[in-house]
Amino acid sequence: MKALEVRDLKKTYKDKVAGKAVEALKGVSFSIEAGSIFGLLGPNGAGKTTLISSIITLEKPTSGELFVFGDSVLKQPLKTKMNVGVVHQEVINTGFFTIEEILGFQSGYYGILKNKERCDYLMQKLSLWEHRRKKVKQLSGGMKRRLMIAKALVHSPKLLLLDEPTAGVDVSLRESLWDFVHELKAEGISILLTTHYLEEAERMCDRVAIINKGTVLFNGTPQDMIAEYSNKKMVLMMKNGEVREFIESNRLGISELLMKHQINLSDIQDIKIEEGRLENAFSKMVAQ
Repeated sequence: MKALEVRDLKKTYKDKVAGKAVEALKGVSFSIEAGSIFGLLGPNGAGKTTLISSIITLEKPTSGELFVFGDSVLKQPLKTKMNVGVVHQEVINTGFFTIEEILGFQSGYYGILKNKERCDYLMQKLSLWEHRRKKVKQLSGGMKRRLMIAKALVHSPKLLLLDEPTAGVDVSLRESLWDFVHELKAEGISILLTTHYLEEAERMCDRVAIINKGTVLFNGTPQDMIAEYSNKKMVLMMKNGEVREFIESNRLGISELLMKHQINLSDIQDIKIEEGRLENAFSKMVAQ
């Protein structure tokens, strides 16, 4: 089953300063399998925020269709809101209320009047329990980020949108957040994330889509993207002491390399290979 389907989505704004139309989304299409982690990657201004805003009904697309677990986002916005949780990039919390109070208010927003058990569970899982009676203005940046995640999960959504969830947090918190994301996936929750940390996307995501200037450039697995668009470095230590380095496509095997450069295997002492990474493939793709 598809957790999310985006079909030929277009969004055009009127630039009041320039006095002309600006296409933020130019026929974007992709889908997310239920229970998977999907990375939406792209440079600033690529259209990611507009797309996420459309999914959560904050923006109305110019044309195209959106479906969350088979339900039309445009025709059934209330059902969409109940099925989707979102963690925005900016930390948005009311500073004069406690963690407990904010999670209670958030539950009420979804019409859930008795939600203490769920809120207590989230506070414990996200290491907020000991701080539950602290006001938000007293919390560290990391705790505020975890509170944002707890707010997004109070209504037990089936699809979670994470917009730069680890931006501005330290390494240890990043790791603990990703561990929690893996737990959510194990529970069957589908996840759409955006991140500028490409190594995270390579490690976490089942599939990724690269978007730039409102257009999807790639949609597939991180491994396929690396193989197609990245290069690897091959270092040959020759028996005569010479060291030869080659930058080649990830698809090129050792035997093909030797044949291409007319090198005999018997002349080689050792071979070291540095595989291409998602970051290299991403940079190459968006530069085109």
